[in-house]
Amino acid sequence: MDLKQQFHEDMINIYLRAKKECKYTPTRFLQLVIEKGGVEAAKQLIHKEGGTEGFRKLWEMKRLDLSVEALVLKKKYKELFTDADRAICEKRLAEYDFDFSQID
Repeated sequence: MDLKQQFHEDMINIYLRAKKECKYTPTRFLQLVIEKGGVEAAKQLIHKEGGTEGFRKLWEMKRLDLSVEALVLKKKYKELFTDADRAICEKRLAEYDFDFSQID
């Protein structure tokens, strides 16, 4: 399986984990991932001005580890995103006091 496909599956996995572990069902997120593919969906979400409602909900639940931003910053996915994409994710997570040690 190629890296893009792995990322797509991980995007679906964070949806499933949010649903199971947090009782949060981000339906529009899942629709976007299925429609555009994981990488394109992630780029659209991280470039949304002011962030997303889903990011805020995960922050309220203290589960930013399940955010798209945290997934984008995983070392294994570095080549799928630009430095600018990654900088947006780092800045957004830092603003919410994210513990970056949760990212491998």
